[in-house]
Amino acid sequence: MTTTAAATDDCPDAPGTLHEALNHAAQVWLSRFTHGLSPAALTNAWFDWATHVVAAPGKRLELAEKASEKIVRHMRHAVASAGSNKAVAPCINPLPQDDRFRGDAWRMLPFNLIQQGSLLQQQWWHNVVTDVPGVTARHERELQFLTRQALDVFSPSNFLWTNPEVLKKTQETSGLNLIRGLQNYLQDMQDSMAGATLKGAVSFQPGRDVAVTKGSIVYRNRLIELIQYTPLTDKVRPEPILIVPAWIMKYYILDLSPQNSMVRYLVEQGHTVFMISWKNPDEGDRDLTLDDYRQLGVMAALDAINEIVPDQKVQAVGYCLGGTLLSIAAAALARDGDDRLASLSLLASQVDFTEPGELALFINESQLAFLDSVMWRQGYLDTTQMAGAFQMLRSNDLIWSRMVREYLLGERAPMNDLMAWNADATRMPYRMHSEYLRKLYLNNDLAEGRLKVAGRPIHVSDIRVPIFAVGTLKDHVAPWRSAFKIDMLGDTDVTFALTSGGHNAGIVSEPGHPHRTYRVRHRTAENLHMDADTWLDETPEREGSWWPAWAEWLAARSGDMTLPPLPMGRKDQPRFEDAPGTYVFQE
Repeated sequence: MTTTAAATDDCPDAPGTLHEALNHAAQVWLSRFTHGLSPAALTNAWFDWATHVVAAPGKRLELAEKASEKIVRHMRHAVASAGSNKAVAPCINPLPQDDRFRGDAWRMLPFNLIQQGSLLQQQWWHNVVTDVPGVTARHERELQFLTRQALDVFSPSNFLWTNPEVLKKTQETSGLNLIRGLQNYLQDMQDSMAGATLKGAVSFQPGRDVAVTKGSIVYRNRLIELIQYTPLTDKVRPEPILIVPAWIMKYYILDLSPQNSMVRYLVEQGHTVFMISWKNPDEGDRDLTLDDYRQLGVMAALDAINEIVPDQKVQAVGYCLGGTLLSIAAAALARDGDDRLASLSLLASQVDFTEPGELALFINESQLAFLDSVMWRQGYLDTTQMAGAFQMLRSNDLIWSRMVREYLLGERAPMNDLMAWNADATRMPYRMHSEYLRKLYLNNDLAEGRLKVAGRPIHVSDIRVPIFAVGTLKDHVAPWRSAFKIDMLGDTDVTFALTSGGHNAGIVSEPGHPHRTYRVRHRTAENLHMDADTWLDETPEREGSWWPAWAEWLAARSGDMTLPPLPMGRKDQPRFEDAPGTYVFQE
């Protein structure tokens, strides 16, 4: 195995001239202001729209008519409001996920007119960038996204004089909320300039407050530490579980506090659980490839588990990017006749990227070339360089509502374990990240059978072990309809569960968590496939967590209970240490 692959067409070589070096340096500098987004990629979308809207007089006339119609609707609402001392029915309702104007104060004069005007304007601008003849579907989606971001900046909820809830708070506290908000802002600016940890995150330290499920490091290489967790039952299921988390963040999203730890839940169910903890790569890891992650990660972990628990198949679990990598490994194992897997569980993971969601709107050649330049000099994608893009996916929740709460209302949301984990980001190696985006997001090579492992293509349809896949209803990273496509790609038994919540909170959905619901349906390899919308309509919703349904599924594919295996290092690594190990502490 080679871990320093030669340059290929997927990743450009180092700049060979002064001119090229200057280009790279300029783009690195520019990325600090654009949060890693390519200005050229964004400009192309606007130019496509502008040239086509000029050549579409019918579209322009339609927009003028819609503008007039919305003005009339707004005026009628204003007249109705002026003639009543009670709240009147709105002329436009916000989208279901839009919580900015939910309070009763927004329904009274003059704030009802302000927020209704904002929503009507938002709807009109959506019309402006939608259904323009000749504009590509991709550019249309990009413009819808960018227009929404721009309008969100100027939402009346973001300003003191147009937000009735902030005005009420200011009156009640005689302006102390604004003083506290200013203090919060200055503290955040100071922490940002000093590179300080998110305030309150120090209260959730791995090994002390989170990632506290007892276990041992039983294997280590340059990319992973493998944790084997201590059993909590006298006897265990014979088939061990291997969890492959995403490497964009630390592994302990699945082992947060004891009450919401998926690892602890599985161990309490009598499973022997192993977890990969990824190294936080630095400039020395720049040439690690996607296949290195498969070999040094999934395959090395399987080899180690086979020594500790010999003659037993493994129930493999992948989360987010870890699930995509695990699917690649499983397809390669199937192709090569390696039957070490007993089942496959994919949590908020994608194998088909034709419906990748808003995260991939800007994954195009222009954007990837920009990222390549940014990553080449430092050897990795820094934790902050794509943070802006992730936040924009849910800007109302992650940016503007937070600013209103902390800087206008003067309130700080108490830190919790999930927020602390979210601040504990990692880097990604230059070559691996470039390959991942090009081969999977841009070209969809995995789903379409072009992705090669060891020089030969692999096919997801070769996977024959039963699959349990989970999508989350509000996922902006791996939309559930995209995660659902494993049902159509897999020629095996597939169980799909759809849970309430988002990409992280929907997965960390322990029994007893309030307001959780899920749907689940099984399909055998002999059954006909069902499209996602039909599946949603015909699968009843259930109250509670999806974890027990998954635990039941795992147990049905496990043997009789037996004595737990002893943790031990591999022959070439006889010594081990307690979990959570050392890689989780790398900054």
